[in-house]
Amino acid sequence: MTAALETTSTQTSTGAPISINAVSKKYGDNTVLESVDLDIRAGEFLTLLGASGSGKSTLLNIIAGFTRPTAGTVKVDGRDITSLPPHKRGFGMVFQHYALFPHMSVADNVAFPLKRQKVAKAEIQQRVAETLELVELGHLGGRRPSELSGGQQQRVALARAIVFRPRVLLMDEPLGALDKLLREQLQLEIRRLHQEMGITFVFVTHDQDEALTMSDRIALLRNGRIVQLGTPEQLYAEPNCRYSAEFVGASNIFTGTVQGRSFIDDVSGQSYRLGEAADQSGRSLLVRPEHLNIAPADVPVPDTVEQVEAIVEDCIYLGSSRTVQLRTDAGQRLVARTNVPRTPDGVVSGARVHAYWDVRDACVLD
Repeated sequence: MTAALETTSTQTSTGAPISINAVSKKYGDNTVLESVDLDIRAGEFLTLLGASGSGKSTLLNIIAGFTRPTAGTVKVDGRDITSLPPHKRGFGMVFQHYALFPHMSVADNVAFPLKRQKVAKAEIQQRVAETLELVELGHLGGRRPSELSGGQQQRVALARAIVFRPRVLLMDEPLGALDKLLREQLQLEIRRLHQEMGITFVFVTHDQDEALTMSDRIALLRNGRIVQLGTPEQLYAEPNCRYSAEFVGASNIFTGTVQGRSFIDDVSGQSYRLGEAADQSGRSLLVRPEHLNIAPADVPVPDTVEQVEAIVEDCIYLGSSRTVQLRTDAGQRLVARTNVPRTPDGVVSGARVHAYWDVRDACVLD
């Protein structure tokens, strides 16, 4: 259901900024959120990403008004709404389970919040028609939800949440019940809707690929705190800690110490050069799979790269790419990702290879 039944029909589709200040939530002795600060820009697509129990859905519910924070404030356009009930916040809300009325047609489901607002009948018909066209369901307004696919039902839920032209749309894992292909299609459709409408989207997911695909910025949560906030490119290419590197994308991480411009691996004792001076307190060296190259053991590699000897444990064909799983002589597990035409001959299970990378493609993490 929508959380915005008392907004006026004059609301524009311009996004609203949201400011979350020192928000905490406790249930007895259990702290779910701990002093979270987050400024969401007007009109941006911000994703709250994290594992189960990280606090992302709790934070969304606090923004929506379904949950009261133990401490802190939530402001929209500078106005404190912390104590405002959900139906007075003017937000659209889409849940994982569509919550459609089975006895109503698609058009009546979408019209429901407008009827509650007592919008004129002619305007309701116009808005419903426009919104169904926006989500590409204009030809299905007369059907019942049971006659639709899962993806179509989710589009109806989206249409119902945006028909009253909210300034903020909140989505709590709305694609979680869909199969992979449909999920990927709707990711692009939701992103298109955001670009066309220009309102503020706050999206919750535990799926890193979904977050990378859809977001302007991502807030990665862990144990009730924001670990890193940035663009998808920043979280993937410039993780600020080991947790970010491991959660967002596949990773090859060596544990050790920084000594000058070298990294000493704790497991193998091997020294790897660094492309630039690194924080001496760094304890991890990250090499993404697409930056880890492979060459058969009898093929020399340039002196300008860093390398480690390994055995190929598995080579997985993925269409346009291959994932190669490796084990170093010290027992470390590594993974490389190569384009199919670039995979060297002789890289098969059991083969001995050099795994190597350009020093500029590795980074030291706190």
